Amino acid sequence: MKILITGCKGQLGSELQRILAAGKSELGPMPEKLQKATVIASDLDTLDIANRHEVAVFLRRHQPDVVINCGAYTNVDGCEANSETAFKANAIGPRNLAMACAEIGAKLVHVSTDYVFSGDATAPVCEYDAVAPKSVYGKTKLLGEQYVQQFCTRFFIVRTAWLYGYQGNNFVKTMVKLGKERGAISVVNDQLGNPTNAVDLAHHILKLVVTKEYGVYHCTGKGICSWYDFAAEIIRLAGVNATVSPCTTQEYQKMITKPGADRPAYSALDNMMLRVSVGDEMRTWQDALKCYFKNWDGQ
Repeated sequence: MKILITGCKGQLGSELQRILAAGKSELGPMPEKLQKATVIASDLDTLDIANRHEVAVFLRRHQPDVVINCGAYTNVDGCEANSETAFKANAIGPRNLAMACAEIGAKLVHVSTDYVFSGDATAPVCEYDAVAPKSVYGKTKLLGEQYVQQFCTRFFIVRTAWLYGYQGNNFVKTMVKLGKERGAISVVNDQLGNPTNAVDLAHHILKLVVTKEYGVYHCTGKGICSWYDFAAEIIRLAGVNATVSPCTTQEYQKMITKPGADRPAYSALDNMMLRVSVGDEMRTWQDALKCYFKNWDGQ
């Protein structure tokens, strides 16, 4: 099997490559079909997914069986200030990949986000619940999902949230850094969601690609917490001598000079589609975080 990974330098793209090279993840072995997979790793410097002609030529030349699109503009505040850039990366890019995949008969995995929902729910959101994004990031990611469904039939749309991995920047690394530098951190306690380890997400994406269980999936860590709960556990596991204090979103916005995009107050997702198809092996967010600190090199 030949697999093209776009956005290969990010935390998910890096983790997918690491697991494919090892033939296993922290959760277990990869399917037999993936044990000798050929990986084509690309990022913006080798493939601009927003360029339709470039994407079509690239896929015709390499003929992948599967395309896993990890490429996106994920800076939520940056999307508000640079809406055209966000539109190109998060909507036009997936459209181009979907059209090219349809042409060569490849499967497409498109990674999406909890931000396609309003954030006003009071219980974990299922795949069939109505989408209603509030931010430019969420709106462009939703349009990307719609383009994938419009132009490609062999697709897996995988929504995740609060992602952290060994490679790249994320909330876990930021909290450790701030804890060491400041000794005291204030973190919002009124935004709830599911922290997700990139290992778990990558493992399930690779389980899906060898199947024909096409559709929309939620794939997040098990259990719900606030950013404050998450940060407190990070500092505890990191062994950093720092205090973590809860604050409201309103209080936090007063502390920063440039208020950004609206964050979902409640973005917990329910992995229903995983449970009824390939199985939900996602770890609890606490267990996955504990394993992360056992394996992270601190860089």
